[in-house]
Amino acid sequence: MRSIVGMERETAARSIADVDQRSIDAFLERAWSEDGLADRTLEAYRRDLEGLARWLGGSGRHLHDARREDVSAYHAAHGGAVRSMARRQSAFRRYYAFVVRDRPGFVDPTLRIERPKLPHSLPKALSEREVERLLAAPDAGTALGLRDRAMLELMYASGLRVSELVGVPLTALNPRQGVLRISGKGGKDRLVPVGEVALDWIDRYLREVRPQLARGRQPPALFLSQRGAAMTRQMFWTLVKRHAVVAGIPAARISPHVLRHSFATHLLNHGADLRALQMLLGHSSLSTTQIYTLVAREGLKRLHAQHHPRG
Repeated sequence: MRSIVGMERETAARSIADVDQRSIDAFLERAWSEDGLADRTLEAYRRDLEGLARWLGGSGRHLHDARREDVSAYHAAHGGAVRSMARRQSAFRRYYAFVVRDRPGFVDPTLRIERPKLPHSLPKALSEREVERLLAAPDAGTALGLRDRAMLELMYASGLRVSELVGVPLTALNPRQGVLRISGKGGKDRLVPVGEVALDWIDRYLREVRPQLARGRQPPALFLSQRGAAMTRQMFWTLVKRHAVVAGIPAARISPHVLRHSFATHLLNHGADLRALQMLLGHSSLSTTQIYTLVAREGLKRLHAQHHPRG
């Protein structure tokens, strides 16, 4: 009888069938183009799917032949940390949703497989002083610096998701009323206030910078890249990291949605109503918004411990 170690080595060395490799490549290409997943996430999904393909190949089958029992057995055999298991399940769910779209009648083998329970992680929020430093980091004396300042100001003023910020059309802004119409998750529209400071920066950007970037054309996006096209989420995230370095903010305190999280936390700190915050953020469920009350509470604990004589 072969040892477990020997079987694992054989599985790792087994090549992936061409049909499975082509299917994985097509899925990852679509996940990149439609969902804008980060390169690191795509590579992790590739490893997970290729692992499943090799494992199924040991019994002469392919990814398209997998049954729910196969996926469950694969999870049981490979275990790992809770977050690794959750990522693996996410890869399989996304992949088989992709297969279902292209194969009518295909039965998704990931259905009714219980998801591992992840420990709650609080959104990362900056302090108000850190936000001020981040907003001031772009060099507004340059065209791109002025654009970046306007984007950061708008994201913090309105609590937008990164995807909403880079995708907002020029026509969505109503400067007279000081509101922005956002098409959020699930195609749900909402109106969000912008605020005078952000409006002033956007006005400067529209007058001084956007015409240069548009180069005589009429691109629909409000914020444009150097090529005159809409920015991507990855491009904006790169900009945030660059300006965070200038602002002296540690990398551990930065995330793609850091200004959205800070917007929500600071509103609660200043007495905002949770239901109103839910509407501003575009959350379909109040429970999603409630996590920011925990962030605000943790911030108050830190302030107490730091400044109270008996903290």
